Amino acid sequence: MEFSVKSGSPEKQRSACIVVGVFEPRRLSRAGEQLDEISEGYLSTLLRRGDIEGKIGQVLFLHNVPNVLSERVLLVGCGKERELTETQYKQIIAKTITTLNDTGALEAICFLSELHIKGRDTYWAVRQAIEATQDCLYNFDQFKTNKENTRRPLRKLTFNVTSRKELARAELGLQHALAVSSGAKACKDLANMPPNICTPLYLSEQAIALGQRFEKITTEIVDSEQMAELKMDSYLAVAKGSANPAYMSLIKYNGGNADQKPIVLVGKGLTFDSGGISLKPGAGMDEMKYDMGGAASVFGAMKALAKLNLPINVIGILAGAENMPAGNAYRPGDILTTMSGQTVEVLNTDAEGRLVLCDVLTYVERFEPDCVVDIATLTGACIMALGHHISGLMTPHKGLAHELLSASNQSSDKAWQLPMDDEFQKQLESPFADMANIGGRPAGTITAACFLSRFTKSYTWAHLDVAGTAWRSGANKGSTGRPVSLLTQFLINRSENETTAANS
Repeated sequence: MEFSVKSGSPEKQRSACIVVGVFEPRRLSRAGEQLDEISEGYLSTLLRRGDIEGKIGQVLFLHNVPNVLSERVLLVGCGKERELTETQYKQIIAKTITTLNDTGALEAICFLSELHIKGRDTYWAVRQAIEATQDCLYNFDQFKTNKENTRRPLRKLTFNVTSRKELARAELGLQHALAVSSGAKACKDLANMPPNICTPLYLSEQAIALGQRFEKITTEIVDSEQMAELKMDSYLAVAKGSANPAYMSLIKYNGGNADQKPIVLVGKGLTFDSGGISLKPGAGMDEMKYDMGGAASVFGAMKALAKLNLPINVIGILAGAENMPAGNAYRPGDILTTMSGQTVEVLNTDAEGRLVLCDVLTYVERFEPDCVVDIATLTGACIMALGHHISGLMTPHKGLAHELLSASNQSSDKAWQLPMDDEFQKQLESPFADMANIGGRPAGTITAACFLSRFTKSYTWAHLDVAGTAWRSGANKGSTGRPVSLLTQFLINRSENETTAANS
């Protein structure tokens, strides 16, 4: 798909299709009014006749509209103008794209990017429109023998902005959207891959391939033998029952000065999680291939970062392992010694992600990081707390929390901060070890973060629980590509701060 931005009047556009909005009740958008004027009231006549009300989800395809240079006009319902929300805007774009793609219009000029959403500018409108378009057109059919290919798919889409002075912001939105969309697609492809193919070794191979593609990325793989030498025994315990050994993949992006401390992104990469000896129920277990959604999002963010060529140093870590039941698998009641030297009593082998992450969070101390953000499909409790729309954010550091929440708002990849008060730490007490690996059902998302916090004392750290947002269940199950957009925005903001500091 080719994207572009321009500023022009609708009546002067010559294209296979021109897209304009209709508000409730039966009222044309500004671009629609201009087309109506040159068509001598053709559009308004259709509206008065009730052909389209303007409700969100409604579309009306018109051919050979009088005096209009474009072959087709697509009217798209946009709801009530003053009540238009960000979510509705993306729904409108998605409906537009599916309609265009099904009708054989190879190219189109879209004036919906001119719609007004409170608190948002042209940059946001263009970026979200392109991201929504790419998400809408995404299809994972690598393992289907009969592929459903659109006969004449949409190939070129131009978004119009209200004035030429908005073009610079629109171009920036386009540039960022293409990078984020590329990263989100990489994340989805990785997370949707079946677990018999996407093993910890496969994750490491993808990391190596990324380093071969981008000049500023170098990749290092830490295998199980090296982990054993490092005494990453908690990490290795999780992988013990699997025929697929653990691999930790380090993707190092060097875009800043040599003395610039790196930002470290750590992604939980459980390529399949059976629950181990604490076996999960069989229903829905197929979806546990997505327990590497955190690692997939780090991979996607690193790809987006490389495409944007940002002037910062970032290390992305894919913590790959597989949690399986076997005669040699770790058990409830085992006591593990972590890389940090702290001991953990295992109460449930299905709380394995934190046992992998805790050793990685100790390992990253060697990089003297500016900050560390881990991303994990960590707890079902987060789904109970925030559903499938908002990721959980936990950190003891107010500044980093503010940065991540700002990035989530800018990118519309929503996150919400949960507390981490000391009182929650008591739930992790164990009579036999320094801590237990679970703190009971109450506040399960928070106590999981509290567990991880015990391994992050030497640097600034935040935890993103994406159990509810990284994956979509049901008939259209699959990876959502989140939180690639949030992470990329966070890195964009950091790079802008670095540039400002260097120029001051």
